[in-house]
Amino acid sequence: MSVVAIAAVGRNGAIGRQGDVPWHIPADWQRFKRVTTGCSLIMGRATFEAIGRPLPGRGSIVVSRDPDAGRKWLESGPGGKPLAEHTTVLFVDSIAAALAAADHTRTVWIGGGAQIYRAAWPLTEELDICEVDQSPEADAFFPAIEPAVWHEVERDQRDGYAFVRYHRRVADQG
Repeated sequence: MSVVAIAAVGRNGAIGRQGDVPWHIPADWQRFKRVTTGCSLIMGRATFEAIGRPLPGRGSIVVSRDPDAGRKWLESGPGGKPLAEHTTVLFVDSIAAALAAADHTRTVWIGGGAQIYRAAWPLTEELDICEVDQSPEADAFFPAIEPAVWHEVERDQRDGYAFVRYHRRVADQG
């Protein structure tokens, strides 16, 4: 199982403000959809609620400290409408439970928010980052991508942002 954190991150580490993303980059959303479809996507309850619906074609695993979050969502969330094909939503109480529930045959994506990224950080093997050339005001931040820990392996530079892939460095065994 490969665990990959995916996020759009400002120069200042910003990922969100008041439950919203501080920029609008359609190519980032298109890429997010393309790479996460068919996979497990782990996110926090606030991120799930900010999205406003289950993302089609994915297994959304929502981490919440509220033991009734799943029941509450079922009562109010889908509004009796069936979910799109290959779309599931599971509520769990920890990153460990989320990873245990994930489909291990495909990439497992960590999709935020800030608390979820931090909780999954020690188990994250790769980063799939849209580096945004902005430093907006924010109240949610991505963990620092330290060069001693992360090695850039791919960069696709665009106007105002770049898609960047990082792999975790393997500690020296010697």
